[in-house]
Amino acid sequence: MIKKISLTALFICLLLVFLSPATVWADGELAVTDSSAEMDFPMRLIFEISAGSNVDITDIRLCYVVNRMEHVQVFSEIYVGFAPSTTVTTQWVWDMRKTGGLPPGSSVDYWWQVTDAGGKEVHTVPARIEIEDNRYDWRRITEGKVTLFWYEGDNAFAEELMAAAQTALSRLAENTGAELGSPVRFYIYANSTDLRGSMIYPQEWTGGVAFTRYGIIAIGIEPNLRDVDWGKRVIAHELTHLVIHQVTFNPYSDLPTWLDEGLAMTAEGELESGFTNALARARNENKLISVRSLASPFSAYADESLLAYAQSYRLVEYLIDNYGREEMFELLNTFRQGSGYDEALEKVYGFDMDGLNTLWRASLETVAVP
Repeated sequence: MIKKISLTALFICLLLVFLSPATVWADGELAVTDSSAEMDFPMRLIFEISAGSNVDITDIRLCYVVNRMEHVQVFSEIYVGFAPSTTVTTQWVWDMRKTGGLPPGSSVDYWWQVTDAGGKEVHTVPARIEIEDNRYDWRRITEGKVTLFWYEGDNAFAEELMAAAQTALSRLAENTGAELGSPVRFYIYANSTDLRGSMIYPQEWTGGVAFTRYGIIAIGIEPNLRDVDWGKRVIAHELTHLVIHQVTFNPYSDLPTWLDEGLAMTAEGELESGFTNALARARNENKLISVRSLASPFSAYADESLLAYAQSYRLVEYLIDNYGREEMFELLNTFRQGSGYDEALEKVYGFDMDGLNTLWRASLETVAVP
């Protein structure tokens, strides 16, 4: 059983940890003699403990914290099953096929609480296990707050991808004022098959994923010209999602989808022909999607999704071109405060989503849609 504990309880628990000895005798009787954690990536995390006392050990609990962005710091507490005895060796296996996996580059802090029949209790000092995909020999390069890991392809391949990340950050800062707050790690797998092998039950079409709460992005990019060109756009797109998530992180609401995806699309550069053609066709046939509809998740149908991404790009472009960088940054900060979609637009621009819809459509009458 996993039990979630509040921030106050976590503070008390950690206070007890630091006031209690770890692997030494408590009053000469109860001790944890060994403790370890091992990752079988990506399927399971195995925690083991050995302890001894002059009376039966009756209770062993594992506490752990997954290190990621949280609104309130929490930890999980596991009651570990075993037969009471004066010497105990036992384990708990975190089966990620049941809970979902952890990305490479993440980490978990853990500690043990052990109690014997005499009521004595010890806590181990918190230890950390790094979640690593040891199937490959990773190399790394770092520039600013971005670190890129890869294992296939030469240095020029990695440097080209790093340049794409830096360009995306510069374009995002220029358009919105948003900047990377915490470090980010890219894991570049040699192909989408290798990438999916790092995930629990991935979709067969998965080519890249941003773990925004962890500051980690994993993408499958083959070191050839065609795939690199595609990969550079994916890097810009997913990195923008991660930065915007950092800037607007709050416990109340997410961004409207058109804004989140529109910012990511503009970070890629010029809109590709497939999107511009879809937009022109929808305009000519009077089938444009309303801004209010675009606030919800996009359609699973390819044609409708293509149009949704194209419109999102043009909507964000319209706001930046007509109202400027400072207003866009103010909009993001307003969302960070937990504002609703219409309320945020009203505060910054003086119109809601329906008003934006009217203004943007009117702008199409004065310019040609490529």
